[in-house]
Amino acid sequence: MARSLSAPRLAAVLASVLLLFGTATACGEDSGSDKAKTTDESSSGDTAYPVTIEHKYGTTTITSEPRRIVTVGLTDQDAVLALGKVPVGTTEWLGGYKGAIGPWAQDKLGGGPVPTVLKDTGTGPQVEKIAALKPDLILALYGGLTKEQYESLSKFAPVVAQPKEYNDYGIPWQELTKKVGTALNKPAEAEKVVADVEAKIAAAGKEHPAFAGATAVMATPYEGMFVFGTQDARSRLLTDLGFKLPTDLDKAIGDKFGANISKERTDLLDQDAIVWIVSDVTKDADKLHKDASYGDLNVVKNGREVFIHESSDYGNATSFVSPLSLPYVVERLAPQLAAAVDGKADTKVEQPAS
Repeated sequence: MARSLSAPRLAAVLASVLLLFGTATACGEDSGSDKAKTTDESSSGDTAYPVTIEHKYGTTTITSEPRRIVTVGLTDQDAVLALGKVPVGTTEWLGGYKGAIGPWAQDKLGGGPVPTVLKDTGTGPQVEKIAALKPDLILALYGGLTKEQYESLSKFAPVVAQPKEYNDYGIPWQELTKKVGTALNKPAEAEKVVADVEAKIAAAGKEHPAFAGATAVMATPYEGMFVFGTQDARSRLLTDLGFKLPTDLDKAIGDKFGANISKERTDLLDQDAIVWIVSDVTKDADKLHKDASYGDLNVVKNGREVFIHESSDYGNATSFVSPLSLPYVVERLAPQLAAAVDGKADTKVEQPAS
C-alpha cells in the first residue's frame, strides 16, 4: 500500500490491505484437456492463446487477447500500463490520483481516457460495478481475494487471483509483472520490463557499496510501531538494494505482510538503517524519540533513520512498489539510505526536494 501514516489515512490504508477483497473463485479454472495450453512459467518469446495461469484458487485460462481489463489488485494497473495497455477499471488505494494512476505512471496513459476507479467498502470488490465495465479479464494479483469473492467475479470474466506461494499482498513485483505479461501474451516484454528495473536497482546498490550486508528494516508508527515483514514489497526493495533484514523478523511478524510489535521487541528496529513511513516527519519523529523503548536505540543515537512523508508522491510510490514506481523511489531513497549508513552520526538525512 502506498500512503503511509496519518493516523486516519494510514488506518484506512492498512485496513484496506487487511480487509480489502475478501473473495475469490475459480471461474477461470480449466477443465478441458491440456493441449494448446501455455503455462505462466513462460519466460521469453511470444505465446499464442490460450494461456493458463495458476493461482491460489486453481488455474485460470485466458482464451484470447484481453481488451477490457479491470485491476482489482492494488498495484496491478502499473504492470498493465508498463506492457502497453490501459485498464478500463482500477481499484482505489491511495486516493488523490485520477484513474488511480500515480504520477510515475501517468505518461503510460498516452493521452487516452483514464480508467474508471472502483472503491472497496470493506466487504470486497464492487462486483456489480466491475460487471458493468464488461471486462474480459480481471487481475487480482496484489490483493487478498477470498474464494467466495473470486467465484463471484469469475461468473462474468476470467480472474487471476493472488498466487498461493505467498501471503496475501505478498507477491513480488517481478512475478506480478510476469504473470500480467503471460495474461496479455507479452511474456518477452514483461521479462524486459523486469530486467530493466532490476538493473536500475542493482546500479543504485553498486553505487553505494555500504548497503551490501548492512541491516535495515521498514516500519510505520501506526497504532504503535508497525513493522513490515520479509514478504512485504517494501522490505524486498531494501534487500534488492543489498541490505539484510533482521534475522527473526518473520518470527515476530507472523504469517502477514507486517504487524505491530511490542516494546519488548524494539530490538528489531535497532539496525544499521531504519526507514519510517510517516504522516508528519517532524511530529512523528519527535513522538518516536520520546518513547524510551525506541529513542534509546543506537539507530536513533547514531542518526541512522530515514523518514518518508507518506502523503507525498514519494511516500505513495514507496508503498506502491511496481515496475513504474520503483525507479522513481530508488532515485530518492538511495541517497537517504547512503546518508544513514555512512558511519557519521552527524550526517543529516535530507528529505527529497520532490
